[in-house]
Amino acid sequence: MSNEANNTKSSKLFKGKSLAVTIATVLLFAAVLTFAIYEGTKNTVSVTANGEQEEVRTHAETVGAFLEEQEIEPGQHDFLSHSEETAINEDFSFEWDAAEQYNVTVDGEATSAWTTENTVSEILAKANIELTKHDKVSPALEEQVDEETTISVEKAYEVTIQDGLEEKKVWSTSTTVADLLKQHEISVGKLDRVENEMDELVLPNSEVKVVRVEKVTDVVEDSVKYAVETKKDNSLLKGSEKVVQKGTNGLVKKTYEVVKENGKEVKRNLKNEKVVKEPTKQVTAVGTKTVVASVSRGTQAKAAAPAAKAEPAKQTAPQQEKATVKTASAKKAPAPAKAEPAKAAPAEAEPTGGKEFYVSATAYTASCTGCSGITATGINLHANPGLKVIAVDPSVIPLGSKVWVEGYGNAIAGDTGGAIKGNKIDLFMANKSDALSFGRKQVKVRILN
Repeated sequence: MSNEANNTKSSKLFKGKSLAVTIATVLLFAAVLTFAIYEGTKNTVSVTANGEQEEVRTHAETVGAFLEEQEIEPGQHDFLSHSEETAINEDFSFEWDAAEQYNVTVDGEATSAWTTENTVSEILAKANIELTKHDKVSPALEEQVDEETTISVEKAYEVTIQDGLEEKKVWSTSTTVADLLKQHEISVGKLDRVENEMDELVLPNSEVKVVRVEKVTDVVEDSVKYAVETKKDNSLLKGSEKVVQKGTNGLVKKTYEVVKENGKEVKRNLKNEKVVKEPTKQVTAVGTKTVVASVSRGTQAKAAAPAAKAEPAKQTAPQQEKATVKTASAKKAPAPAKAEPAKAAPAEAEPTGGKEFYVSATAYTASCTGCSGITATGINLHANPGLKVIAVDPSVIPLGSKVWVEGYGNAIAGDTGGAIKGNKIDLFMANKSDALSFGRKQVKVRILN
C-alpha cells in the first residue's frame, strides 16, 4: 500500500475518534451541567435528629416529603419542631427527636410513658402522675435516666403516732415501724416500750404506740398504830376503864421504786423500810370491882321494886337511911337511891360475829333540864331507866340496831345527838352522877344485826 493511501486511512480514523470524543465530552458536559443544575436547585436543610446535627440537600418541598425522602417515620410521641406541612426553603432547619418508652411503678403497679425527655420529673409529668412532697420517688426527680431504668413511686399516706401522751399525725410510705420512728426522729429509751412489732409494715391509717416508761424513787412516811394493853384493876368499878399510859403512834420511812407509764403509776415496789420512831403502847386499866347491895329485911321488897323500875328517887327517907352497901374493900358505898341497878349484874360477855370497830364514848342521862326523856326512836327513858340505849350517828350505826358495847353490854341504837357524828356514841345512864363520872373513853363496838 502506498503512503498516500495509508495517510488517507489514518486521517479518516482520527476524524472518527475525534467525533466520538467530542460526543462523549458533550454528553459528559451535559450530564455535569444537568447534575449541576439539579444540585443547584436543591435546598439545604439543617436537621437535628436525636441530638445530632446534619445538613442535607433536598428537592423536597415540605417537612413531610423530606422525612419520607429520608425514610423517617415519626411516632405519635416523637418531637418535630415543625409540622409535616411546613414548606422547606433555602437554609431551612428543623429538629426531630424520637420518643422513648420509660417504665414506671406506682405503689407496685406498672405503667409506662413515651416521651422525648429523660429526667424523672418530666417522665412522671408525661405519665400524668401527680406527686406530693411526702411521696417517695426513686431515682430522684432531677436525675436523667434511660429507657432501661424503672422509675418507682410510693404514694404517702397518713399514720398516727402515739408518743407517750402526745399524738402526732404524720405522712409515711410503705415502711417498717422502726424506719418510721427513725424517719420522724422518735427515739426509744431502754425502758420505753413500742406496742407494735418493730419490723411490722406501717399501713394506711394505722397507729404506732410508744409507751414512755420511767422508774422513780418515792420516799413516804407512814404512822405505825400503837398497841393497846389492858390490865385488870380492882380499885375501879367493873365496866369502867382508865387510861394509865397514853399510846402514841410510831413513824416508819418507806422507800419505794415506782414504775410509771406515760406519767401514770402502774407499779410500786417496797425497796427499804426504816423505823424512825417506835410506837408507845397504850395501857388501859379495866375495873373489876363489884358492888353488892344489902338492905334491911323490912325494906327488901321495896328495894327490889326500884331495881326493876329504876325509880330510886321515890324511896322514903327511912328506907334510904337503912340501906348500906358493902364492897370488897369494906368501904361505904353510895345509897342505893343513887346506884344504877344495871351495875349490880356482871357485864355481858363479848359476843362473836358482827362488824367490829372502836368509837369514842361519852354518857348522858334523861334527867337534864328541859330534856323530854323520849329518844329519837320513841323510847321513854324516864319510864324505862333500866334499858341500855345508846345515841349514834345513823350513817355509822343504823337506828334500831342491836349492838354490844365494851364495858356497857348489849344495847340498842335508839337515839341520836347533835354532837354525835362519825365514830362517836353516847351511853344512856339512869344516874346523872354516873354519867358525869364516865367521862370519854375509847371502847369497842360490835353491830350484831
